[in-house]
Amino acid sequence: MDLPTVAIVGRPNVGKSTLFNRLVGRKLALVDDRPGVTRDRREGDGSIGDVTFRIIDTAGLEEADADSLLGRMRAQTEAAILESDAVLFVIDARAGVLPADRPFAELVRRAGIPVILIANKAEGGAGMAGAYEAFSLGLGDPIPFSAEHGEGLGSLQDALREVLPEPDDEEDEGGEGGKGLRVAIVGRPNAGKSTLINRMIGEDRLLVGPEAGITRDSISLDWEWRGRKIKLHDTAGMRRRARIDDKLEKLAVSDGLRAVRFAEVVVVLLDATIPFEKQDLTIVDLVESEGRSLVIGLNKWDLVADQPGLLKTLREDCTRLLPQVRGVSVVSLSGLGGEGIDKLMQAVVDASEVWSRRVSTARINAWLTDALQRNPPPAVSGRRIKIRYGTQVKSRPPHFALFGNQLDALPKSYTRYLVNGIREAFDLPGTPIRLSLRTTKNPFEKS
Repeated sequence: MDLPTVAIVGRPNVGKSTLFNRLVGRKLALVDDRPGVTRDRREGDGSIGDVTFRIIDTAGLEEADADSLLGRMRAQTEAAILESDAVLFVIDARAGVLPADRPFAELVRRAGIPVILIANKAEGGAGMAGAYEAFSLGLGDPIPFSAEHGEGLGSLQDALREVLPEPDDEEDEGGEGGKGLRVAIVGRPNAGKSTLINRMIGEDRLLVGPEAGITRDSISLDWEWRGRKIKLHDTAGMRRRARIDDKLEKLAVSDGLRAVRFAEVVVVLLDATIPFEKQDLTIVDLVESEGRSLVIGLNKWDLVADQPGLLKTLREDCTRLLPQVRGVSVVSLSGLGGEGIDKLMQAVVDASEVWSRRVSTARINAWLTDALQRNPPPAVSGRRIKIRYGTQVKSRPPHFALFGNQLDALPKSYTRYLVNGIREAFDLPGTPIRLSLRTTKNPFEKS
C-alpha cells in the first residue's frame, strides 16, 4: 500500500525529531538539546489513530552557502518538501516566532503543498502565547502541540485527515520477499558509506562531503536490485569507544549497533587506501558476535587500482586477520564512480543464502565420523573425550550442537578444528558459526 508522505520541517532545535519519534511510535531519530543533530532525511511509517502516512524527519532549515555542509543539508530538506503530500512546519512556541522562521515559512508556502503549522512545546502559559504569535506567519491556524508529552495529537489527526490523499490500496508484496533483504552499511568515519548508498539508489539521497562524521542517524532506505527488494541502512561512522567523549557520538554509534542487530547482511566498508585498521577489525568482531552475515567492501578502489596484485594481497590479509569469518567475500568497489556495486550486491545475496543454510543431520554425522577418525579428540585424565553425534539446531547464523561425554573439557584448539571443518565441509564461507557442546550422561554407566 502506497502511503501519502508528510515532511517535518522547521529551523533547528524546535523538536522535529521528537515529533517524528512520537508519530512513528519509536525512538528512531536521535534527540538532543543541541541544534543540528539531524543531518540526513530519516523516514518511517507514522500514524495517528486511523490516519497512516510515511513521515520524513529533515535537517533544520538554515540560511547557508549552497556548497557548505549547512547548504547541502538545506537542499536535502527542500527535496523532501517537494516529494511530500503535506508539510508539518514546526516552530518553538516557547521562543515564539523568530526572524529565522519567516524565510522558511515563505519557502514552504511557495512549494504549493498543504502546510500544517505546529506550535511545539506549547505546554504551559508561555507556550500558548507563542502559539498565538504563529498566526503572523500566514500559514493558517497553528496547532498548539507538545511532541514531548503527546498533547495536540487529536487536532493534528483532524488536520492531516483533511489534507492527505487516500492511501493507494494496491496490494503489497507480503512475506519475507515483500519486506526486503535488510542490509546495513557500517565502517569507520569517512569510509564512504553514504556516497556508496547514493550511487546505489541513483540519487543524492544522503548527505555527503569531505567532513568526517556527517551521518549521525542510522538511515533506512527502500531499494530494488535486479527485481529483489532491499532495505538499506546507512549508519554513522564507528570509532573506538575510548575516542568517543561526545554524548551525541555515543548515541550515533548506539544507533549503528542497533542497525547491525536488525540487519540480515552487514557490509563492512573499508577505505582501500588504509584497509584493515584496528577499528575495522573491531567492527568485524562486533558483526560476528551479533551473528550477522558479512561482506567486506574495499571502497575507493579507484585510488589504488594501479597497484598490481593488491586485491590478492588484501584477501590474504583478510584470511590471516579475520579467521573467525574465514572465506568472507572481499569486494573491491568505488562508491564515487559506481564500479563494483553489482559484485557487492551479488556477494550480499550469496552471504544471506549461506547465513540461512541448513544441513541435514545425516550429512553432519557422516562428516563428524570422518573428522573424528582423522583427528580424534584428546584424552582427559586418561579417558578419551567422546563425541557421539551432532545436529544443526538453527540457522541465521548456522548453529550446530555436538553431544558426547566430557565435552566441557574439549580444548579450544579442537573446537576451532571442528568449526573450520564444518565451514569447509558444508560450504559456509564468511558466516558466523555457532557450536554448542552438550555433555550427555551414558545410560549404561554405573552410578
